[in-house]
Amino acid sequence: MSAETLAESFETYRPHLRSVAYRVLGSSADAEDAVQDAWVRAHSAGTTGVENLGGWLTTIVARVSLNLLRSRSTRREAAWESVGGAHLPDLLVSPVEDLDDPERRAVESDELGVALLVVLDALTPAERVAFVLHDQFSVPFEEIAPVVDRSVAATRQLASRARRKVRDAVPPQDDVARRREVVTAWLAASQAGDFDGLVALLDPEVTLRVDYGPGGLTRMLRGVSAVAEQARLHFGTARSSRLALVNGSPGLVSVLDDGTVFSVLAFTVRDGRVAGIDILSDRSRLAGVRLR
Repeated sequence: MSAETLAESFETYRPHLRSVAYRVLGSSADAEDAVQDAWVRAHSAGTTGVENLGGWLTTIVARVSLNLLRSRSTRREAAWESVGGAHLPDLLVSPVEDLDDPERRAVESDELGVALLVVLDALTPAERVAFVLHDQFSVPFEEIAPVVDRSVAATRQLASRARRKVRDAVPPQDDVARRREVVTAWLAASQAGDFDGLVALLDPEVTLRVDYGPGGLTRMLRGVSAVAEQARLHFGTARSSRLALVNGSPGLVSVLDDGTVFSVLAFTVRDGRVAGIDILSDRSRLAGVRLR
């Protein structure tokens, strides 16, 4: 395959490769870096003997992502332990109208859910790669094993262990239509300053995480009273909030007059109530977010 043909093919696979890297890394910027590094490696190696180009490129970006994940884990843990916070992944934001686009229907699944990504962040790097590649992209264990430097049997165990952790920590949500209904009701209550209305929407075991970024004040709240009081503090900013898709699920985005996004809210909805709210207010990571 010529260098020009490889470049054209790589661009075709770029969205897929970016998705693999994002799910492994939980960071849009790191995912872009991983994909670019994968291109450099693919271009240098050439395609002689490659029978499945897509699979070959996927394993390259997976290896690069795994190396990035391993190298940053210790640094991140130290940074966040110093402020007592819980890191949230970068959040993917798009207009809520995309939910009605047939080409985006697959995004309705929970494969990109924030709760899932938070759990993945707690896995070992090898567990995370094995789970993402096999359970979300159907890559055979025989192809994953060399990436994580394990035997096929050990790689199966990695994915199985990760799957159990995910299953235990991420219960199923309501269907997407019900989620949209509940989030819309939350927005209406917030904009109206209806405190009792918010309380009525909360699950008794609700949790709220706020990520202001390293060095900022971070919060982890549990229970209706604590979460509702925190929400009350943001009644003023609710007027600048709008519905959006946050990692493929109905959520909220607060936008300044100049279009700058200053917070993104992801919701977990079960049995018609809000069971979890994840708020990303890290200005540095939100700087590039725009609703088209």
